[in-house]
Amino acid sequence: MNIPVPATLAPTGARSTPGMGTAGIVCRPAVTPADLAVHQAIRHEVFVREQSVFADSDLDEHDRGESTIRLVGYCDGVAAGTVRLFRLDGPGGLWQGDRLAVLPQFRVHGLGAPLVRCAVATAGRHGGTQMVAHVQLANVTFFARLGWTAVGAGETYVGLAHQRMQIALRTWAPGSARQTGDGRDRQVEDGGPGAARGQHQEA
Repeated sequence: MNIPVPATLAPTGARSTPGMGTAGIVCRPAVTPADLAVHQAIRHEVFVREQSVFADSDLDEHDRGESTIRLVGYCDGVAAGTVRLFRLDGPGGLWQGDRLAVLPQFRVHGLGAPLVRCAVATAGRHGGTQMVAHVQLANVTFFARLGWTAVGAGETYVGLAHQRMQIALRTWAPGSARQTGDGRDRQVEDGGPGAARGQHQEA
């Protein structure tokens, strides 16, 4: 399934990310109604139609939250993946990332890691100090390689076995170097608050 990207939304200057496959990968916030529709269409395809994690829709109260940021990952201009992040403690520094999804035909391009790094960087730019995620057990090693640490025993999340994981965030001051939470330099696209460049699916 290809999620169409309107010409006005197609990213320009997409560049290949070393070690992440051959596709030009860009990750940026979904802000317009068209962006948000693409973001939700990918989530629905993966979590409802492919994985049957949710029966009808994966939308929840966080999709209405003021702090929620939705990111879309593109491979050579085609919308291919998503991730969502939001504050957990009001004005505090704790954030959660979830709804990491990559369409099946794009998983060979390694879009999952740039999406996770983008979410980490975005939370840091918004003043976050720590980020947590409920990770499917099959993806724990993937997150660990990106600098995440398992916390406590396994848990049940949306009816499936998960592991709670966390990562410390780098906060950003005006004019500071732009880095992701795991210390890797990344180019950032200034398309709005939290914009950044960026196979796994995570509820």
